[in-house]
Amino acid sequence: MAKPHVFISRRIPQPALDLIASTCTYSMWDHLSPPAPREVFLSEAARADGVLVMPSERIDAEFLDAAPRCRIVANMAVGYDNIDVAALTQRGVIATNTPDVLTETTADIAWALLMAAARRVVEGHKAVQAGRWEPWHPFYMLGQDVFGATIGIVGAGRIGTAVARRARAFHMRVLYHNRRRSPQLEVALDATYRELDDLLRESDFVVMTAPLTAETRGLFGAREFALMKDTAVFVNVSRGGVVNEKALYEALKAGRPWAAALDVFEVEPTPPDNPLLQLPNLVATPHIGSATLRTRTAMAMLAARNLVSVLHGEPPLTPINPEALRHTTWTAPLSSKED
Repeated sequence: MAKPHVFISRRIPQPALDLIASTCTYSMWDHLSPPAPREVFLSEAARADGVLVMPSERIDAEFLDAAPRCRIVANMAVGYDNIDVAALTQRGVIATNTPDVLTETTADIAWALLMAAARRVVEGHKAVQAGRWEPWHPFYMLGQDVFGATIGIVGAGRIGTAVARRARAFHMRVLYHNRRRSPQLEVALDATYRELDDLLRESDFVVMTAPLTAETRGLFGAREFALMKDTAVFVNVSRGGVVNEKALYEALKAGRPWAAALDVFEVEPTPPDNPLLQLPNLVATPHIGSATLRTRTAMAMLAARNLVSVLHGEPPLTPINPEALRHTTWTAPLSSKED
C-alpha cells in the first residue's frame, strides 16, 4: 500500500520534515520566500492527501475544487483567517492550527513593541546612528512610563493572558475586553473587564491580541483612536485587518494616540511607501511574533503531527473544525494511488 502524499507549501524545520517522511511521501515548495505561485500551489495540492500550509496560502473553494483528495489542511499558525473553515467542514476536510506553542513568544514581541514605542527605542537608535544625539537636557527623548500604568488588552485568549501576566510584573492595572468575560483572568491576574470604549478611554497602553474575524475586521478606526488618551500607545500583534491603517495614520499625525507599534499590516509585506512608515511615532516589525527557532520548530512539529495523525486514521491534536470529523467517510489510514 502506497503511503499518503503530502504537499508542504514552504520549507519547514527538519525535525518536522523527518516526522512527515517517516509515514508519508511529500513534495515541498523548497523556498523561504516568495511563496509558491497560486497555480503551482494548486497543482501540487491536486495530488495531495493532505497539505501543510502557512498563513499566506488561501484555502477556499478554489483550493477544494483543485484538491479533491485532500483530507486535512494543517495550518502552521494559530490564526486561520486564511482558511474558509465552513467550506472545508462542508466537504469533510479537517483544518488544524498550532495554538499554545507560540503563546509566550508572541506575548514577548507584544511586550518588546510596547516598551520600544513607550521609550522611543527605535527613534533613539536612529538618532545615534545619524549623529543627532543631542546633549542631555530635561526634555530630550521623553517617553511614557510603563511601570504602574494602565494596560487595556483586547482579546483575553492565550496571548492576551500572557501579555497580562507580563503587565502584572510591571505593577500595571490590567483592563481587558473580550467577547466573553474571563473569571479566570480576573481572579488570577486581578484583571478588570471593560466595554471597549471605556477600555480605550482609560488605558495608557492598548494591546490588540484578538483574532481577525468578521467582528474584529476594521475594529480600530478613526472613532476608536479618538477615544484614546493623547499619551496612549497602541500595539497590534493580531492581524493587520483589525486596523484601518489610513485612520491610524491620521490619528498618529494628530497625536492621539501618542504612538503605535505594529507587528502586522493590512498588506504583507507592507510596501515601503506606506505612509505609516514615515511617522516617527510608529514602531514596525515584519510579522515576527512567533519568530524564534524553538517556537517555529514547535509549530512545524505540531502541524506535522496533526497531518500524520489524520492521514493514518487518528484524530488531530488541535482541530479547528472537529465537526468535520462527522462528515468524513474514512476510518482507516489513507493511501495514495500511484500517479
